[in-house]
Amino acid sequence: MLTVRDLMTNEPLTVSRHIHLRQVLATMNNSGCRHLPVMDGERLVGIITERDLRLAVNSPVLSQHAADTADVLEEYTVAQCMSPDPLTTTPDTPAAKVADILRLQKYGALPVVDGDKLVGIISVIDFLNYFSQMK
Repeated sequence: MLTVRDLMTNEPLTVSRHIHLRQVLATMNNSGCRHLPVMDGERLVGIITERDLRLAVNSPVLSQHAADTADVLEEYTVAQCMSPDPLTTTPDTPAAKVADILRLQKYGALPVVDGDKLVGIISVIDFLNYFSQMK
């Protein structure tokens, strides 16, 4: 049986809940990651996504000036835009079950935990990579 362990990205990049959105955007751009677990020390406290950043800078309360976008990226922190207490999965969860969760909830990724420790992340891209290699 295919499990999350077989597909997940081990030791994912993470961000602190206290950093500014500009740093998150730079991390995402440099790494190609669209979903980053948010940590408070060793504890998983949330997840921030590329979509969260787009929603923050495209808020209808902002004007369409580039300066406003820069201000948002500098003034707001991860804690203000992340999804707190994200749904998680374990390395031994059947991959098909996680695929159903991602599909039904329209999530792009789930953090993978072993007990209280973050050990990975599994995303829709991981599933696509797996199936594209099955040629």
